[in-house]
Amino acid sequence: MGSICYYIYILFSEKHDKYYIGYTSNYQQRLIQHNTQEFFNTYTSKYRPWRLAGVFECGNEESEAVKIERFIKKQKSRRLIEQLINPSFIPQDSLAPLVRVPHVRD
Repeated sequence: MGSICYYIYILFSEKHDKYYIGYTSNYQQRLIQHNTQEFFNTYTSKYRPWRLAGVFECGNEESEAVKIERFIKKQKSRRLIEQLINPSFIPQDSLAPLVRVPHVRD
């Protein structure tokens, strides 16, 4: 039986110039959910539409994905998020476990 892989994903709302960080085992499905889910009054429902700005593999331990997601969110740094989505940026220190996932832009 194969193990589940977890990802950190970064969404961007061009319309509102906002970023969102999350973790999941299926980033394509999460993007669809963020853009279509019926829940209102959530952060992501207010700033639709979202596009995928970056995806990072962070292993098969959900706890590791949660730890990295919390670390990034705690920084409250747009600069850090913009560094992460820059293809030439190499994650180090607390972000070293992240491995960029190349993806097709829409």
